[in-house]
Amino acid sequence: MTNVPELFGSLVFNQKVMKDRLPKETFKALKKTLDNGAPLQLDVANVVAHAMKEWAIEKGATHYTHWFQPLTGVTAEKHDSFINPQDDGTVIMSFSGKELVKGEPDASSFPSGGHRATFEARGYTVWDPTSYPFVKEHTLCIPTAFCSYTGEALDKKTPLLRSMEALDKEAKRILKLFGKDVKRVVTTVGPEQEYFIVDHDLWSQRKDIRMTGRTLFGSKPSKGQEMDDQYFAALNPRIVKYMEDLNETLWKYGILSKTEHNEVAPAQHEMAPIFSTTNLSVDQNQLTMEVMKKVAKRHGLECLLHEKPFAGLNGSGKHNNWSMSTDDGENLLEPGNTPESNAQFLLFLTAILKSVDENQDLLRISVASAGNDHRLGANEAPPAIISVYLGDELYKVLEAIKEGKPYSPDKTDKMTVGVSVLPPIPKDSTDRNRTSPFAFTGNKFEFRSCGSSLSVAGPNTTLDAIVAYTLKTFADELEKATDFDSALNALIVREVKAHWRIVFNGNGYDESWLTEASKRGLMNLKTTPDAVAHYLDEKNIKLFTELGVYTKEEMEAHYETKLEKYAQVLNIEVQTMLEMISKDILPSAYKYMAAVSKTVIDLKSVVPGAKASSEVSLLSKLDVLADSLASKADELSAKHLAAKGAGDVMKIARAYVDSVIPAMAEVRAVADEIEPLLGEDYKPYPSYEDLLFRV
Repeated sequence: MTNVPELFGSLVFNQKVMKDRLPKETFKALKKTLDNGAPLQLDVANVVAHAMKEWAIEKGATHYTHWFQPLTGVTAEKHDSFINPQDDGTVIMSFSGKELVKGEPDASSFPSGGHRATFEARGYTVWDPTSYPFVKEHTLCIPTAFCSYTGEALDKKTPLLRSMEALDKEAKRILKLFGKDVKRVVTTVGPEQEYFIVDHDLWSQRKDIRMTGRTLFGSKPSKGQEMDDQYFAALNPRIVKYMEDLNETLWKYGILSKTEHNEVAPAQHEMAPIFSTTNLSVDQNQLTMEVMKKVAKRHGLECLLHEKPFAGLNGSGKHNNWSMSTDDGENLLEPGNTPESNAQFLLFLTAILKSVDENQDLLRISVASAGNDHRLGANEAPPAIISVYLGDELYKVLEAIKEGKPYSPDKTDKMTVGVSVLPPIPKDSTDRNRTSPFAFTGNKFEFRSCGSSLSVAGPNTTLDAIVAYTLKTFADELEKATDFDSALNALIVREVKAHWRIVFNGNGYDESWLTEASKRGLMNLKTTPDAVAHYLDEKNIKLFTELGVYTKEEMEAHYETKLEKYAQVLNIEVQTMLEMISKDILPSAYKYMAAVSKTVIDLKSVVPGAKASSEVSLLSKLDVLADSLASKADELSAKHLAAKGAGDVMKIARAYVDSVIPAMAEVRAVADEIEPLLGEDYKPYPSYEDLLFRV
């Protein structure tokens, strides 16, 4: 039996290991850096580096790497060995504080959105001491930030750390108004991870999944998810072994893998961790996705993290459970049952409502991708329209505040925040509205729009920043007030009224919500180009630059990068589609038609007067469909070529949305009509039935 407590974190250089291996004064100095963000002195770094190297070698490491998160959305690493040559021809294993704190990878080939020319190669990685190093295979991995030679952020971690600092600063200003002097406010995140598992041998025969992560073709199987018999069902023995291996591997990395189960679609599953501090949680989720794929291969399986790998079935998301806490453990989104805590909770809740309402575009942009566009708005995911679900009880509380009326029949007092009229709200007093993009779930908000392959750094950078900006405006106002209670009450009433439109407790899947949302003036940004078009709006530049989360130049670079990646993904999908049509689908159709034709000829030669009407009818259908597929493939190719030359990145992205994607759908419809007509031995690739039910 696995000894989980002993296994947990065994590959992580965490605070327990630091305390055990570092001199007392060194550990105390490092703790100041960890807890308060104090600069790490080089002499301290040298001692830490030596201890870290010795520990890593004991774990089998021979190399180290600065592990970082460029704008590709995945992680990057350049390995250097600990080897240091000596004059006598021998080597020693060494690692300095300078090597620990700062690295210099080539930055020329990473996405930069025009920040840097290709020949400008220098970049820097800088250790993030708040995220623990770990040993992966034979390498000590040191989580770092990544920036250019001239100081621009080229990664996802740097803006995240900046946004966390901004929220910390502004939240402490608010808490000080309530008489609380806290050292630190952090956001915490627990990203639930959905994924599909398919057999490796079948995966290897599907060019579309190998190249794009999703099926570009595939006719609907006779059975899908309509029986609801997959959800929470008993696990397949092969999946059990995979999950056991996955859990043990994640636990070694100190990742709090807590929950596992079958999801709604066949071959779909979910893993949920316990929450951690946001930057640590982001790092761990990136590592989780990598581990999921590697462990799957060990078991002859493939893990699919694409948001919509199979048409007609639920896609996969990543539910980002987000909250705020103080260094002494107070959850700022816990309603509480004292007047002071109630007023404080209501102020933070109001700040979140205002933040979400005024920054619907930024939240939608933070989860925008070609893959997630397939998922958002489908019946397993929230709509592209951003709204907030509060649950019945909180809804009534805020409604009473907004309208200045009694909260409930047994309460005659009007709702104000200076008196104890807000009742204790049980942790599970709200249902879990699965159609809401942003739902209050007791003492946290669940941002359900994140895609399964997405780095949650971007969404959490945005969440922290927009809330920090609102808290800043609230603090600016309340700090000037002569009567705090009156000013607080007036502010909450005013802002709840102003942003009431963002609150929606109903069914986000219902068509009527589209009409209602439009009447409310909410944004419906259906595609990535629709959303990203707003990224450089004046209000967004003002918000991010005033907080120091992004510079204007970094935002311009991210705008370019987001659209470039969108176009590149679709470019690969179109090229893969056209190749599969010419090399797989049409040749299979022709081969089968030839076999059927021979059957007709042989039949008529053996049975004079035989009509062979079913065979002839089949041949006629296949002939028409094959001609149609070839014709539509030519049309797709022409539209694809036109899109690639449409102009700037936004025009190219828009051409893909308006012209290429509809053409892709037409091509697929014909190909998927051909597939079930072919004999089993003539299939161009494993079918949906094979992929989903042969694990």
